[in-house]
Amino acid sequence: MDKDFDTIIIGGSYSGLSAAIALARFSRKVLVIDNDRPCNRTATQSNNFFTHDGDSPEVILAKAKKVLLHYPTVQTKTDTVVLAEENGKGFNVQTLHGDSYFARKLIFATGVRDIFPDIKGFRECWGISVIHCPYCHGYELRGQKTAVLVNGAKGFQIAVLAHNITGQISIITKGVPEFSEDQRIRFESNGIAVTQKQVLRIAHQNGHVHALVFADGTAEDFTAVYAVPDLEQSCDIPRQMGCALTEAGYILVDKARRTSVPGIFACGDCTTPMRSIAYAVSAGSMAGAAVNFELAEELF
Repeated sequence: MDKDFDTIIIGGSYSGLSAAIALARFSRKVLVIDNDRPCNRTATQSNNFFTHDGDSPEVILAKAKKVLLHYPTVQTKTDTVVLAEENGKGFNVQTLHGDSYFARKLIFATGVRDIFPDIKGFRECWGISVIHCPYCHGYELRGQKTAVLVNGAKGFQIAVLAHNITGQISIITKGVPEFSEDQRIRFESNGIAVTQKQVLRIAHQNGHVHALVFADGTAEDFTAVYAVPDLEQSCDIPRQMGCALTEAGYILVDKARRTSVPGIFACGDCTTPMRSIAYAVSAGSMAGAAVNFELAEELF
């Protein structure tokens, strides 16, 4: 394998591969390094991605990788980047398996990591019947009895959207409800119950919810649950290299997906709360095009 590249893309999921194709079509030498752990690996299907609606994320990713193989200037490696340093001409990158590479530009498409609540069964149901987004999964769960395990403004937003596809919604706040009087009135007028119970366990069969078990010993039947876990960056290297983060903890980028550090770009879930394959692919394409233009301008 070569050691010297125009661009190294750290993260080979939807955004990273989209960036790689954009660069490959200008015959840039690209290395994609990925640990093969996409954040949506438990999801059974992807939606709202035109021409791939209903396909599994695994199938979409496999097709993208197959397309990338048509471009001879792109190489891929299954590994984890543990260090990246600026060297005056570009960036040196080291992997967990002890390999070292050089690139003139870096693209981080490393995503985020979900921090699951301490609820038994949550992890097993995540991406199957415990979901984060009505746009991504709501249609498949339409008409089903649905719990919203989200408080405050985000909980209200999810309830408003979910109410359009199911009339059976309960909001479980696990603490004091953080809703305005107007929001409470609107919940009541739409038949949405709000309870402060603490969820202890999610009863399920192979990831499919059938009940929530509460700390007080009671239980209630549900077949769908909305939840918004806390997040953290999957890779801390951008922060270590000086890339600025937003208040919410995402990598700060401009419209061209440039970070605050010259030569470093970022795209996908690590930069935005808009977690969808369609958005990740779009952002990756923009990042790849922007990197290519920088390379072209520097050599012109």
